[in-house]
Amino acid sequence: MELIVASAIGVLTAAGIYLVLRLRTFPVILGMSLLTYAVNVFLFASGRLTIGAPPILDDAAITYTDPLPQALVLTAIVISFGMTAVVVMIGLGAYLGSDDDHVDDQPESDASEERP
Repeated sequence: MELIVASAIGVLTAAGIYLVLRLRTFPVILGMSLLTYAVNVFLFASGRLTIGAPPILDDAAITYTDPLPQALVLTAIVISFGMTAVVVMIGLGAYLGSDDDHVDDQPESDASEERP
């Protein structure tokens, strides 16, 4: 089970980095989302991957799951949702302002021809 989770984290991270390096706004936003998902899965996996174990250790429980990574992941999900909403609005504003969704700031061809 650990191999599957580690592979999923690696694939999410690789796809996220690939999309972040694109020159358009929408793939960059998707890449940031995939990177946050990879971090969330990594945090969740750091609290032991057990099935059916309680988050609180008592006398009847043989094993338990650490509840701190679960709380961190819940907080990270809320923060990443807010961050994604802000980045989408910034990207939409930039697209509507310039009619182009390139991430890099390319000089216009008219301005370079007018220079002596």
